[in-house]
Amino acid sequence: MAKVNKVVLAYSGGLDTSVIIPWLKEHYDGCEVIACCADVGQGDELDVVHDKALASGASKVYIADLKEEFLKEYVWPTLKAGAVYEDKYLLGTSFARPVIAKKLVEIAKKEGADAIAHGATGKGNDQVRFELTVKALAPNMKIIAPWREWDLDSRSAELEYAKKHNIPISTGAKTYSMDRNIWHLSHEGADLEDPANEPHDSMFLISKAPKDAPDKPEYVTVDFEKGEPVAVNGEKLGAVELLTKLNEIGARNGVGITDLCENRLVGMKSRGVYENPGGAILYYAHRELEYLCLDRMTYHFKQHVAIRYGELVYDGMWFCQLREALAAFVDSTQQTVTGTVKLKLYKGSIISAGSKSPYSLYSKEYVTFEHDDVYNQADATGFINLFGLPLKVRALMQEKNK
Repeated sequence: MAKVNKVVLAYSGGLDTSVIIPWLKEHYDGCEVIACCADVGQGDELDVVHDKALASGASKVYIADLKEEFLKEYVWPTLKAGAVYEDKYLLGTSFARPVIAKKLVEIAKKEGADAIAHGATGKGNDQVRFELTVKALAPNMKIIAPWREWDLDSRSAELEYAKKHNIPISTGAKTYSMDRNIWHLSHEGADLEDPANEPHDSMFLISKAPKDAPDKPEYVTVDFEKGEPVAVNGEKLGAVELLTKLNEIGARNGVGITDLCENRLVGMKSRGVYENPGGAILYYAHRELEYLCLDRMTYHFKQHVAIRYGELVYDGMWFCQLREALAAFVDSTQQTVTGTVKLKLYKGSIISAGSKSPYSLYSKEYVTFEHDDVYNQADATGFINLFGLPLKVRALMQEKNK
């Protein structure tokens, strides 16, 4: 192994990262391991990580509150882009990784560390997301990915290693592999590994199953300024408070549950079930406002941008030049995406209930079926003649050559 004196580890407190601490010290000549736990809104999972990391052999523990930065600098730009991966996935794990890795780099530079380590497996996307961010922000930093090096190839092997090294491990095994932050909760593994299996309602830890949601619809309004959400039901809120409130509203109405067999970057398909109540409301509301405020050419081109933007985020390319350039385009389109959207939530569904904006391009005066003084319907004759001229010329040619 290459000589490493100090490592900053992305630490979650789970089995993998708890075992990684002594493994690093054992295999990298007793190196110092500094644990960094990023708070991106995973909740009470953080309650015990500090002491657990020290008990596992870390020399120091950082717990970084990144929720505000996560939402403002990563989630909101992706929301404004309308970026969704493969039409369903709202990128909950994807854009959490670069904000975490950025903090790892900051701490590594502050502590004079030689390397950054993570607990992502060699089968998943997260290894790519962590490491591309490190390469973009600290190109000379060594990266250690134990899952690609060690011989601990199963949970039982990890548990045996933990027992041998007196590492405190929770004995309660989770049914699913889960990732949680303030934006979403994902479920993978177990019975979900067969795409033919319907998800059990007991799986949902945030949202109610749609059939268990109230029998009465609930209305919610969301205000946006330049494409960013700023208020819920008329109440101005900060980013964290706003999403927390929408999560509560959406969860009790069973909205935002997505089941997707997606294409991983590393080449395989994986099946995941996502709980995304607040995010589903925000994406729906933002799109409704864009329908009012963007012209046809801009909106249609932005749809293409959204697909590419979503792929870049999913692939861990947050800090690439193209993503930054697309974000600049998106910001330009959002200058007039200001207004209020009203939605009706009912048993897992989101239904439009009206929207308004001072920058609305909708004009009743032009579109009305009643009398108007602004639109000359006869103008359409010349427009259709010119627009359809290629079709007419081709048809004449075909008739001539029959």
